[in-house]
Amino acid sequence: MTDQVHSGQEYFEHLIDQDSRVEPRDWMPDAYRKTLVRQVSQHAHSEIIGMQPEANWISRAPSLKRKAILMAKVQDEAGHGLYLYSAAETLGTPRDELNQQLLDGRAKYSSIFNYPARTWADIGAIGWLVDGAAICNQVPLCRASYGPYGRAMVRICKEESFHQRQGWEILYELSHGTEAQHQMAQDAVDRFYGPALQMFGPPDADSPNSQQSMAWKIKRFSNDDLRQRFVDMIVPQAEALGLTLPDPDLAWNEERGHYDYGELDWDEFFAVLKGQGPCNKQRMQRRREAHREGQWVREAAAAYAAKTSRTATSALIGA
Repeated sequence: MTDQVHSGQEYFEHLIDQDSRVEPRDWMPDAYRKTLVRQVSQHAHSEIIGMQPEANWISRAPSLKRKAILMAKVQDEAGHGLYLYSAAETLGTPRDELNQQLLDGRAKYSSIFNYPARTWADIGAIGWLVDGAAICNQVPLCRASYGPYGRAMVRICKEESFHQRQGWEILYELSHGTEAQHQMAQDAVDRFYGPALQMFGPPDADSPNSQQSMAWKIKRFSNDDLRQRFVDMIVPQAEALGLTLPDPDLAWNEERGHYDYGELDWDEFFAVLKGQGPCNKQRMQRRREAHREGQWVREAAAAYAAKTSRTATSALIGA
């Protein structure tokens, strides 16, 4: 057994060194598996919880076209959650257990989804800033060392690019509309700018898991590196929108070749993670209600799967 573990360790390290892919049947360290289960499941939870603030606006979108687009986006996010739960299951943790961890409050999801979408402009800000931050974070994950996770991210990132474009279009139309519409767009950006930057996680000095994840090539860049990339990306986009990013310290640093930006409210970030955000209780209450109301669907699906399996087995025996 020791020889098998030693051989497996060597092969695992070889895969990481060669920038290759670890697959579900490959030997992997327990800590690597645990890190992936936590990260992938939290990502899945975020997609599912993230449907709530946008689904609330489907019936109130300003046109039939906008309703159809928003419905498609919410459906995409449900699909993203399913891809990611499937990837997490390949690591040996059943989906029911992953869901129960969320329902019990033992698992986390992205802090950004604990903020309310107060106006239609907030849907634009979510698309431009939140989905934009997600793309910045997730494109490198397409090269994650764990195969099922990386492959799931390829499709997710393609769909997220449409989501960001949808948000950009909403904000562009509002910011070039009436004075009241422009102000609505600006207020939405003011609300979501800080929380969107916090999506990358705490500063590197306060992120104990980040370095190990990078060593295993699950992540490719640190939290602060990704945050800097995002800031550099959205500054010219905000100028094109005719909107102002709410950061008086935001300025181009010629020496660094990057934009400097102000300190974020990390006390607020950690408070939201602990369940003290504006919508934490509401989000989880609705998720638990949906889980209860969907019990009959899960039971029916399980009964149908069992019946199909018995039919197939009987046919095989009869043949």
